[in-house]
Amino acid sequence: MSLHPFDAAVCLSPSAGEPGLYTGASSPDYWNMVGPFGGTTAATAIQAVMQHPARLGEPIALTVNYASALQAGAFSVQATPVRTNRSTQHWTISLSQTDSAGMDSVAMTATVVTAVRRETWSVNDTPMPVVGPPDHAVRFSFPGGVEWIKRYDIRPLSGLIPNVWDGGGEDSLSLLWVRDYPARPLDFASLSAMSDIFFPRVWLRRATHVPVGTVSMTVHFHADSTQLAECGDGFLLGQARAQAFRNGFFDQTAQLWSEDGTLLVTTSQIVYYKE
Repeated sequence: MSLHPFDAAVCLSPSAGEPGLYTGASSPDYWNMVGPFGGTTAATAIQAVMQHPARLGEPIALTVNYASALQAGAFSVQATPVRTNRSTQHWTISLSQTDSAGMDSVAMTATVVTAVRRETWSVNDTPMPVVGPPDHAVRFSFPGGVEWIKRYDIRPLSGLIPNVWDGGGEDSLSLLWVRDYPARPLDFASLSAMSDIFFPRVWLRRATHVPVGTVSMTVHFHADSTQLAECGDGFLLGQARAQAFRNGFFDQTAQLWSEDGTLLVTTSQIVYYKE
């Protein structure tokens, strides 16, 4: 049985005798305009931690810093547990490639916190917006040739990418249903990638197609692996908006809920944009 395209994209092979060192390769199936989809790069950081034999617990936080565009071809990932406490563990991750001069060049750095979760008082304090079911929405078809969008079943409800780039945008809020395509059971790696599926908010707010690039993204996981397994290969409801656009950078915050209304992650980004 062949691997799902996402599993192939985040596949890592351990290096013999070097704990936490893995090799992988960028996937053409998740190619963006100038490099791989940033969500798969974030997922690779989580994958390196999830495969590490010294891991304690499950991810509760991920921060990814995109130092440069990842190129086509092989890369190496180093995941290091820098401190382990009784119930939490702190990690640093770096992803590098060999550049044209034959030097090792860092393309991504990340930190991850894993933890052993315990049963406590819990509540969903940010309720899922009231929307229609996924089967009442139409799958989005992007007119361009960007490959990674084809790997997701995205069904917008509001805040569509502009049809006309006329500078007349008024809002940065979007609501959509999303899942992997073909459908795939949810896990921490795929949830990390889906945290980055939202189009840049500046495109919606300005209705102007300016160059953009995510500089840093943080994901907070509110669900454990049992709750992710309960989602199966169902849809997630995503909501995203910006708070401020200023001096070449804007923020972008988002939430993802399961179909039953469980808040799975909250995420934020700082994104570069050019006039």
